[in-house]
Amino acid sequence: MNNIILCGFMGCGKTTVGKNLSKLANMKFVDMDKYIEEKANMTVSEIFDKFGESGFRDMEHQACVELSSSTDFVIAAGGGTLTFDRNVDVLSKTGTIVLIDASYETLCNRLKTDTKRPLLQCENRNEKIKELLDKRMPLYKKASTVTVNGNQTPKKVAEEILNKIKQH
Repeated sequence: MNNIILCGFMGCGKTTVGKNLSKLANMKFVDMDKYIEEKANMTVSEIFDKFGESGFRDMEHQACVELSSSTDFVIAAGGGTLTFDRNVDVLSKTGTIVLIDASYETLCNRLKTDTKRPLLQCENRNEKIKELLDKRMPLYKKASTVTVNGNQTPKKVAEEILNKIKQH
């Protein structure tokens, strides 16, 4: 089976849904940020600190190239991964890109205590979420061929993804 690439804003549930989906679909699961961290032997925050966002984005693109050379993977892409055409081009060749669309309210609630995402370590987190969401959502919609409701439980979202991909 081709890959299933999960996209959406940070906190929409890509990793949790991805783990559920991989079990349902009998596929392997990979979290792209964890994949990058293991290859770099650093956390995403450390990569941002040492190489800046552009250095991280280059590592992210390399991860897209490597992961798209395999099949039977559920890939939880990072929140910014599919806002770049070069990543969309690479990943869409061997997989279906699925948008997990969670509401602003759901995202704010899920991210209120986050300390790991470098872009959210700022004064007014909810404003930053709104600003990034407004910028990224049109790009997610453009990149994806399937959209699911991310406000549900991870198991329900995974089931909806599988049903929609079978119909697609």
